[in-house]
Amino acid sequence: MPTASRPVLPLSALVTGFVTVLIGFTSSAVLIFQAAECAGATPAQVSSWIGALAVGMGLTTIFLSWRYRVPVVTAWSTPGAALLVGSLSGVPMAEAIGAFVFCGALITLVGVTGWFERAMHRLPIALAAAMLAGVLLRFGMDVFVSLSTRFWLVMAMFVAYLVFKRLWPRYVILMVLVIGTAVAALTGTLHLDTVALAVTTPVWVTPVFNWQTLIGVGLPLFIVTMASQNIPGVAVMRAAGYHAPISPVITTTGVATLLLAPFGGFALNLAAITAAICMGPEADEDPARRYVAALFAGGFSLLLGVFGATIGALFAAFPRELVFAIAGLALLGTIGNALSLAMKADETREAALVTFLATASGMALFGIGSAFWGLVLGGLTLALRKPVAG
Repeated sequence: MPTASRPVLPLSALVTGFVTVLIGFTSSAVLIFQAAECAGATPAQVSSWIGALAVGMGLTTIFLSWRYRVPVVTAWSTPGAALLVGSLSGVPMAEAIGAFVFCGALITLVGVTGWFERAMHRLPIALAAAMLAGVLLRFGMDVFVSLSTRFWLVMAMFVAYLVFKRLWPRYVILMVLVIGTAVAALTGTLHLDTVALAVTTPVWVTPVFNWQTLIGVGLPLFIVTMASQNIPGVAVMRAAGYHAPISPVITTTGVATLLLAPFGGFALNLAAITAAICMGPEADEDPARRYVAALFAGGFSLLLGVFGATIGALFAAFPRELVFAIAGLALLGTIGNALSLAMKADETREAALVTFLATASGMALFGIGSAFWGLVLGGLTLALRKPVAG
C-alpha cells in the first residue's frame, strides 16, 4: 500500500490509545485510592501514587513499543492493588513503600535471569488464546448487560459499531465514542462540570524494610503481579502474533517499579485487557503499525500522570455504561480471533476449553486470579490427555 494513502494523523490509533487509557483508569483506579488510604496516605500522597503509576506506565509503554515496534502496553497491577487493600491496614507508609521496592527488585531479578521467559516459552499458543478469550469475555458481555441500565446509550453505540464497521472500519471506535458521548450529553449523563485543572505533585517516602512486611506484603504483591498480570500479558501478545523479547520487557517494568516505588508506584507490569485493544484491527488494519496506538496510549498515560486529578475527573465524567460499551465493542474482534485460535486444533481443544472456562469463571485461589489457574488447569488437562488409539 502506498504511503500517500495513509492519513498524516492516524486517528484510529489515537482513539484506540485514548480508549485504552480510559478503560484502564476507570476500571481499577478506585482500588488504588482504597489501597493508599489503607496505608494512611494523605490526599497529596494518593495523588502521588496515581501520578507515579501513570508516568511509569506512559514511559515504559512508549519506550518498549518504540524499541520493538510492537504494541507493548504496561499497566499498574490491578490484582496487586486489590491485594494491598486487604493487607496494608495498620502498615506504616514507609514500610509499605519498602515492600513496593522489594517487589520491584524481585520483578527485575526474574527478568534479568530469564527465568520468566523460559517458563513462558513452554506455553502452548492454544492455551494462551483460550486464556485471553476468558479474560476478555466479561468485557464483551458487559456491552449487553449495560443495555438493561442505559438502553438508548448502549444501543446507539452498538448500532453505530455495526454501521461504521462496514462503512468506515478504520475509525469505527472513534465514531462509537463520538456518538456515545453525544448521547450521554443529550441525556444528561455526561458530567463535565466536575473537571478542573490540577497538576500532580510527587511525594517521596523513604522506604523502611521490615521483614514481616516484605514477606507479608511485598512477596504476595510480586506473586500476584507475575501470575495474574505478566502471564496474561505475555499470552495476549503471543495470541495476537507479537513476539517482543520477554526478559528485557519484564526487566524494564521491574526497574521502573524500583525507581517509582518511593512515590507510590507499587507495581508495574504488562497489561492484558487494555493491551488487547491496541493489538486489534481497530487500532490499524496493518498489524505492523498497531504499535502506534500503544505510543498514543503511553502519551495519554503521561498526561494522566502530570494532570492526574484533572484527567481522573474527565474520565469520571463519562457514564460507566459508556465505558463498558466502548471496551466491549473494541474487543469483539480480539475475542473472536482468540476463540477461533484456541479451538482450532483437535489435540488441544479440550485443554483450551478448560482454560477458557476456568479463566472466565473469575475464581481466585490463594490470592491468585483465574487467568493463572486457567493456564494451570488447561496445562494439566493437556498433560494428562491420553492419545487416541489408532
